[in-house]
Amino acid sequence: TENNTRWNDSSTLIHPPGFYIIGFTTLPFANLYFIFLAFVHVVTVLFNTMLIYIITVDHRLHNPKFMAVGNLAVVDLLLNTCIIPGMLKTFLLLKTILSRKICASSRCMFSMLLCLWKRAPSLYSPSTVWLPFVNTMTRMLCILGCLWTFCLSLQIFSTSIMTWLSYCNSVNVYSYFCDYAPVFRLACNDNTLQWAMASALSILFLNGPLSFIILSYVSILIAVYRMKSMESRVKALATCTEHIILVAITFIPMLTIFLVGLLAKVKIDPDLRVLRLSLATCTPPCLNPIVYSLKTKEIKSKVVAILFRVKVQAVDT
Repeated sequence: TENNTRWNDSSTLIHPPGFYIIGFTTLPFANLYFIFLAFVHVVTVLFNTMLIYIITVDHRLHNPKFMAVGNLAVVDLLLNTCIIPGMLKTFLLLKTILSRKICASSRCMFSMLLCLWKRAPSLYSPSTVWLPFVNTMTRMLCILGCLWTFCLSLQIFSTSIMTWLSYCNSVNVYSYFCDYAPVFRLACNDNTLQWAMASALSILFLNGPLSFIILSYVSILIAVYRMKSMESRVKALATCTEHIILVAITFIPMLTIFLVGLLAKVKIDPDLRVLRLSLATCTPPCLNPIVYSLKTKEIKSKVVAILFRVKVQAVDT
């Protein structure tokens, strides 16, 4: 281990050279789950890359609405690329030890992208009632710039305070990456500040976007209730169903972990925690392009045109 002088007294901090990532230790059919994650990653890369390409090359889509769509696609792509390949390398190739610097940088990157991702779906979704008011590219660029700056600054601070912790016992992290809470819980000195930061970030990441989405859907339900035609009501509600399912897949597992594990401080089965959180973070970026983007008229027509062009070229050759 490497000893450094503590920032506020004469005691020493014990910084291990790395951490062992231990997850899925008793999960049945874990290899099948890794195959599923690999498939999720491939689909995420294909769909989000295609979406980014379409929005970039089609100048008709250079507007605030599709800038929000493109931002969501970029965050989806980076989020799954940041976490899934590392998981597969860790658990399939059994390279479970990560150096302290790689652990910190990957945690910072993942947390920043998760912060961005939680806000990106609420920035553009059928439930976003304020999007029409962001009617210029300049306003949308300002919003996205502030969002990226805020999330990056927040994660740099939360990562920096982790260097104040000392690890004199276990360095086994029961998660699928160098997760924030499982790492600071291993510290043998006071981790009150890190615990408070984790609680604040959880509230900010979960309650803020979720509250916004709920309020937006309440406004939609009020609008649907005022419709005179039953057919129009059913059609409007059917449009929202898949988005509600996606929100539930994302937020329910994380809220459960947050409320039971972090606030109530009840010990949760490590494999169950890892499974829930990995599904909640890896699955939505794969589904977002389909749910939020590929069903829109502008994107759908462009995708059909691209597929038709590919088919014609294949026939010609």
